[in-house]
Amino acid sequence: MSGSGHTVTSYDEDLEAMSNAIIEMGGLAESQLESAIRSFIDRNTELAKATVEGDAAVDELEHSIDNKAIRVLALRSPVADDLRRVISALKIAAALERVADYSANIAKRVIALEKAPETRQMSAFPRMGEIVGRMISDTLRAYAHDDADLAYDVWKRDKEVDQLYNSMFRELLTYMMEDHRNISSCTHLIFMAKNIERIGDHMTNIAEIIIYQVTGTAPTEERPKGDKTSVTMISDSDIQSGK
Repeated sequence: MSGSGHTVTSYDEDLEAMSNAIIEMGGLAESQLESAIRSFIDRNTELAKATVEGDAAVDELEHSIDNKAIRVLALRSPVADDLRRVISALKIAAALERVADYSANIAKRVIALEKAPETRQMSAFPRMGEIVGRMISDTLRAYAHDDADLAYDVWKRDKEVDQLYNSMFRELLTYMMEDHRNISSCTHLIFMAKNIERIGDHMTNIAEIIIYQVTGTAPTEERPKGDKTSVTMISDSDIQSGK
């Protein structure tokens, strides 16, 4: 990420260190999602357990970013573009921490499914993971290069993730109605799919933050959303906790 050209070199170094930590944290969050999806596809509980354990490293990076941002705020009193960059880093770090949490929740459900009958192949599930994984990668690239256009492109992709989630949700409900023995496994899959959909939402949030950081204005059009599912059988508190 390009420096700000401050006369105090250490100021630029502080901002650069904070930005680099965001990119590192994003890379870890992306790897966590990839591992969670792979553990499900391969029914690999050892990989799922490693994914759950890997969440701690993301948490540590968030604390490090918080400390770096506080240092810049306390010592440099940033204004204008620099202040937006610091506030953006705090918000992005919080969002990436949630991404890693959702990935860990997916992995926990992979472990819970270990003794369940083999579930039907859900092509929409890895497809959702692939799309969201690219959203993470492109968002990090947009952040690293102050690329508002790429961030806006990511921002528009969330609707496709929502549409895949809607399709998978309806399909799983059908399986549950066909045979009550499918209820437990399908419920896990619905929560897992919702976790991926929520990761997509967080990447959309980060894209908005990047656009504002670079341009000084947020997108004015309505956010593209496609999630039409009922929340009757899945409460928001359950989704947040991964239960």
